[in-house]
Amino acid sequence: MRDRLGYLLKHAQLALTERTTAALGPLGINGRELAVLTVLGDGPALAQQQAAGRLNVDRTTMVDLVDALERKGLVERRSDPADRRRNLVHLTADGQRVLAEGERLYQEAERALGFTDAELAELKALLRRVSYGEPSVGV
Repeated sequence: MRDRLGYLLKHAQLALTERTTAALGPLGINGRELAVLTVLGDGPALAQQQAAGRLNVDRTTMVDLVDALERKGLVERRSDPADRRRNLVHLTADGQRVLAEGERLYQEAERALGFTDAELAELKALLRRVSYGEPSVGV
C-alpha cells in the first residue's frame, strides 16, 4: 500500500490538513476559510458565484462559507454598484489581517513538512500536472 499513489496522496493530504488546522486554529479559521479569503483578497471584489467557480465548490457550500466568514467579521456583502441585484463579497480590515497572518502560518506549516524549497516547488509542480495538466517546467 505504501507505494500506491492514491494512498500516499490521501495520507499526505491528511498530514497537511492536520498541520494547517493546528496552525490556523489561533486565527479562528480553517483551511477552507483561508482559501475563500485568499480568492476574495486576490483582486477586485467578487460575487459569491464567481468565488465559488474559482474554488470549484458548489453555490450552497459557498454561501455557507461566506456566511461563516461574515459571522466572524472577516467579510461583508455589499451591493454591486453595476447590478444592485447581486452582492459582492469584500474582505473587512480584520479579514485582510487574518488573510495575511493565515498565509504566513500556512506557509510555515508547509515548510514544517521537511521539504527544501526546491523539493516543495517540485512537488507542487508535479501535483499541478496531475490536477490540471500543467507542464512541469524543470521537473
